[in-house]
Amino acid sequence: MKEKFDVTGMTCSACSSRVEKSVAKLEGVQSVSVNLLTNSMQVEFDDGRLSPGGIAEAVVKAGYGASVHEEKAGSVRKTEKTEAGENPVEAQLKNMKFRLWVSFGFLIPLMYVSMGHMAGLPLPPFLAGLENAVGFALTQFLLCLPIVYVNRVYYIKGYKTLFHMAPNMDSLIAIGSTAALVYGIFAIYRMGYGLGSGDMELVGQYHMDLYFESAAMILALITLGKYLETRSKGRTSEAITKLMDLAPKTAVVQRESGPVEIPVEEVVVGDTVLVKPGQSIPVDGVILEGNTSVDEAAITGESIPVQKSEKDAVIGATINKTGFISIRASKVGDDTTFSQIIRLVEEASSSKAPIAKIADKIAGVFVPVVMGIALLTAIVWLASGATFEFALSSAICVLVISCPCALGLATPVAIMVGTGKGAENGILIKSGEALETAHSIQSVVMDKTGTITQGKPVVTDIVLLSGDKDRLLQAAAGLEAKSEHPLAEAIMEYASREGIAVPGVTEFQSLPGMGVEGKVEGELYYAGNLRMMQEKGINIQKCEEQLSKLADEGKTPLLFADSKKAVGIIGVADVVKPTSKEAIRRFTEMGIEVVMLTGDNKRTAQAIQKQLGIQKVIAEVLPQDKEREIARLQEEGKTVAMIGDGVNDAPALARADVGMAIGAGTDVAIESADVVLMKNDLLDAVTAVRLSKAVIRNIKQNLFWAFFYNSLGIPLAAGVFYHWLGWKLNPMFGAAAMSLSSVFVVSNALRLKLFKSSSKTWESAGQPAEEGTEIIENEKESKVMKKTIKIEGMMCQHCRGAVEKALNAMDGVNAQVSLEDKAAYAEISGDVTDEMLKQAVTEAGYEVVEISD
Repeated sequence: MKEKFDVTGMTCSACSSRVEKSVAKLEGVQSVSVNLLTNSMQVEFDDGRLSPGGIAEAVVKAGYGASVHEEKAGSVRKTEKTEAGENPVEAQLKNMKFRLWVSFGFLIPLMYVSMGHMAGLPLPPFLAGLENAVGFALTQFLLCLPIVYVNRVYYIKGYKTLFHMAPNMDSLIAIGSTAALVYGIFAIYRMGYGLGSGDMELVGQYHMDLYFESAAMILALITLGKYLETRSKGRTSEAITKLMDLAPKTAVVQRESGPVEIPVEEVVVGDTVLVKPGQSIPVDGVILEGNTSVDEAAITGESIPVQKSEKDAVIGATINKTGFISIRASKVGDDTTFSQIIRLVEEASSSKAPIAKIADKIAGVFVPVVMGIALLTAIVWLASGATFEFALSSAICVLVISCPCALGLATPVAIMVGTGKGAENGILIKSGEALETAHSIQSVVMDKTGTITQGKPVVTDIVLLSGDKDRLLQAAAGLEAKSEHPLAEAIMEYASREGIAVPGVTEFQSLPGMGVEGKVEGELYYAGNLRMMQEKGINIQKCEEQLSKLADEGKTPLLFADSKKAVGIIGVADVVKPTSKEAIRRFTEMGIEVVMLTGDNKRTAQAIQKQLGIQKVIAEVLPQDKEREIARLQEEGKTVAMIGDGVNDAPALARADVGMAIGAGTDVAIESADVVLMKNDLLDAVTAVRLSKAVIRNIKQNLFWAFFYNSLGIPLAAGVFYHWLGWKLNPMFGAAAMSLSSVFVVSNALRLKLFKSSSKTWESAGQPAEEGTEIIENEKESKVMKKTIKIEGMMCQHCRGAVEKALNAMDGVNAQVSLEDKAAYAEISGDVTDEMLKQAVTEAGYEVVEISD
């Protein structure tokens, strides 16, 4: 059987790894996966050999808490909440923030008291001089206590893992800070003894030999690092909540008394559900009556709405675009395709393997080595005839000097600079784990619609068979203005851009499954597919070659004819983004396998594959198939990234080692992903991988500097040079080593600010920033105008992304927004006026100050 458990007390990836190992070795356990983000564990086990209680007991023995997860009543899947309705991750974040405030609130005065006089700052009279040495030390101790208390979790976890012979970063923090505290207390007693006996030389010896500020600094810096990590832990539950919000809450069901609106949970299999145009379909079912087109992009990824008629299946949470339909419910509640997507997102998030922190790996070796050196130091000094006090002092000095403050900065500072650099380039990286994993990606799996392509059908080809272009467009615009055809909007937009006035249409008639007909300015015209032309006796032999060519290119050809002959073909397609080909080429050059997964038809997918040189394409896949393909690649031992934009991509994004969502995609995809590409540019995915490699390299360098200076001090602390040179560790040296290593770490991390994005290097190499997306036969390319739009009200990268999204949603506009310049730089190839640009920005919630060429 499979059981889900809530696990408490995990603070880092080493904790989750420890829990997983403890449960995995139990007899009867078949598989176990621990999710640090949701503090949960899923275990598949033989219930004849093992009970849930036995599993929970193993977790408790490992030093953590565990209980069987209980679903809340009233809903199949609710996001885990506390009794007060608060997400546990939010509660943890609030606790971390409180600890951070307390830590730095007491650390600042502590640093002033302990180090201020070294910088020439005055001490209060009651703390100055040897006669006040005990008060001086006791004040530091009292300021240190609140920091120690609020961060006691490091001692609890650190010593637990140490006793279980699996030391980690927490163990190093606990040992180092405890040693500093113990030595400080020891120094207070020695100074008290010296003052009482009048031995001022003894008082002077210990007066500055205090390490309270070191203990506090270690705890405060580590807490800062942990806080930055904790901020990324609430994303999974948010993704599931957003998914559930997309599903319709009510359904209109036909009863004997008439239509009745009921909660969607009360719909049962066999009910007749009524769906109006524009509404979401509440459950999976089969159409009993009516014809319509259904937007299934969120589920299947198909960019073009699908025509549906009687006996056709429809999927819950898709959108009924045009006609009124009644459906017979075939799947409800947990059985619907949409509920299965939610379940897949939950399971995929839960099974995502956490990445062991580099610092934890080092700590696992470093802690026992340092403890061994400290113990050896004490034994050697005692054996050589030194006093117990001297031997203890030397051993504690080894422990103190071995726990560098910079260790708390090594990873978070590099990650902060790296994520900041990513945000500067429109790449929002949600967690340190994602940034760390991206450097080892071996396979990139991409969705097609909205990721590789623009995600919106546009007119790409005009093929004239007779007459002129304007006449063809007038007829097309007139017929499509009244048509419910899914591609009508693309033709109307193109006609509008070309300045074609929409003529009146009489005797309009829609022929389901074939097309439409009507009289445009008194002349009969047909618009539809091959079947319609054959029905109307129109000879289309001379255009069969063009039809086949367009279909091979993944385009949808629409035929137009008058009463006697075919007059033209309009090709419509979801066109490839300008930078997609370059991004795929760069991934290939980096040795990363590129796979395209799409719910679209095979012919269209193969056309895109041929155009872009993609190694592998899998078409006509449902959400669970995408997630399964990701899992299959992971089973082969590959580190997998998934790039997508739709609800249908959410399970795959959650399952992947790194999920990258296109910024213009759905909120669910964005929440399920680890990285958001705000500029909707695949080159930014390349940048994210390159940035990850740079950050990991930087972190390794930082860890070296964090340990290097302090490791140099270990022989000095142990008293290796005492007999020959009389050298023993000076507290000033310890403080200088800690400060210097911190300066090196921060300075090294700041070098990441020199990193350049892939899109900038592409443009600087002389590549065009944007290519035309429409190919109109026998037409010259339209003139491209460049405009600068000054904008007020943008405060952050989210604001920048919102403005960029609003402008790029307009046909013929390619815009890049600069937060620093408070301006948008737009290339306009269509008939777009300044007023239209201003309106788009205003509707996004910002103010246009000026538009200039």
